[in-house]
Amino acid sequence: MTENRENWGTKVGLILAMAGNAIGLGNFWRFPYQVAKNGGGAFMLPYFAALLIIGIPLMYVEWMQGRYGGKYGHGTTGAMIYLESRGKLGHSSAAIIGAIAGMLTFSVTVLVNAYYTQIIGWTLGYSYMSLTGGYMNAAKSTGEIFVSYIQNPAMSITFWVISLGLLAFALSRGIQKGIEAWAKVMMPVLYVFGFILIIRALTLGSPVNPDWSPIKGLDYLWSPKWSELKWESALAAAGQIFFTLSVGMGIVSNYASYLKPDDDIVLSATSMIFLNEFAEVILGGTIAIPIAFTFLGPEGINSGVGLSFIALPNVFRMMPAGQIFGGLWFLVLFFAGFTSAIAMYNYLIAILEEDLNVPRKVGALVIFGLYILVGLPSALEPIVTKTAELAFLTELDNWVGSYFLVVVGLIEALVAGWLFGEKNALEEINRGSYWKVSSGLFNLMIKFLTPLSIAILLIFSTKSYIQNGYLKWVPSFVEGMPELLPWVQGARMLMLVILVMGFAEAYYAIQKKYGSAQTQKGAKI
Repeated sequence: MTENRENWGTKVGLILAMAGNAIGLGNFWRFPYQVAKNGGGAFMLPYFAALLIIGIPLMYVEWMQGRYGGKYGHGTTGAMIYLESRGKLGHSSAAIIGAIAGMLTFSVTVLVNAYYTQIIGWTLGYSYMSLTGGYMNAAKSTGEIFVSYIQNPAMSITFWVISLGLLAFALSRGIQKGIEAWAKVMMPVLYVFGFILIIRALTLGSPVNPDWSPIKGLDYLWSPKWSELKWESALAAAGQIFFTLSVGMGIVSNYASYLKPDDDIVLSATSMIFLNEFAEVILGGTIAIPIAFTFLGPEGINSGVGLSFIALPNVFRMMPAGQIFGGLWFLVLFFAGFTSAIAMYNYLIAILEEDLNVPRKVGALVIFGLYILVGLPSALEPIVTKTAELAFLTELDNWVGSYFLVVVGLIEALVAGWLFGEKNALEEINRGSYWKVSSGLFNLMIKFLTPLSIAILLIFSTKSYIQNGYLKWVPSFVEGMPELLPWVQGARMLMLVILVMGFAEAYYAIQKKYGSAQTQKGAKI
């Protein structure tokens, strides 16, 4: 059965859009910090192991399930999981599993993008501030400037709404004229700006301290520190793979649902992974850390998540032509974030289009309003509390932006390997592919190693969450700050509401299309 759905216009556009989906803010500020924190070069061993055992197999699974779901007119995870599992489980059980997967991906695309687009707004605002010299005033520290930025609605909310408006405009134009057209511009520009910044970073010399130079910064970042390589490092590496490849979010499958029937899945997925890893390991590892180390020393790396908005603006203050290079840096972050956010935005439009017959342009406006409504609490928290703790955002990110991705990945691997089965999965993966995935590799990885590894990751992540106090009524990260507790509880209530909505929507959509006796187990479609 096929449905008339828009397809990607060109293979280049598809790969760039998919790479843009995966290449996000985490490639440029989260990855270098994780490497430095977890053993430097030694971190790359569990990182590449997680890429091979979890990342690449899951990527093939999501491309496969996306194209398979697209044949039936579906671009959402719940319906795809249902279609894969109903042959073994029957309609009722498959509908429940599909609804659970749909619930989790719905929560990710609603809640993560609600605050992710705000961070994108920060990058756009800081691009403006870089070019206009907004943080060049040495009278205030860059930390104070960042706090004043997020507490100033005229800046933080304005640039957030502008970013959301650009996303709505792009997506209202469809797959080829919207997502693909923007990816063809933004992704090449991102790489060009990235290479310009690399050249500038590696030619800085030692302007502050003879022991601080770009090459020594790279050495500090990549030298193996075996004593710091612990079990937590392996967890961090696996988590980074989920984060960087955007697996477990439903958005890779959503993009793959617009593939043509014989598009090459294996080659396209491999190309996407290569572009993402190049951006993360080469660009991400060769821009921020050398620049920060050259001007700030080891503490530049230890800035962690504050690297982009606090540490690097200090550098741009001191660097010759710092306003220009600061503007380029934040534009790189903006393009990376935008091309990831557009994928989550499109997932929600697909729900409206396919399940409620809402036209795309109307859907783009509806989701714009939804993101404003759901994102306002995290935007208003620093303005109301007069702090920069961001407890609302932190609580959502701990669960929706991290934990739920792993659960979805486990469901996808188990369904593909054990319910959809080797024959069906390989037929879908290998159709039209120049390189073929073998039966032995499928059984070893997708049936056994990949789900087992994800299950271990989930078990130890749960243990870590318990130890860190995330399950307490008062989580450890807000202990001693009672004014932030309402924001944490508000985030939990919002998360519960979105989960219920996601389950109800996915279950309704499955029952609406497949609930009749003619589409029960064994029936032909």
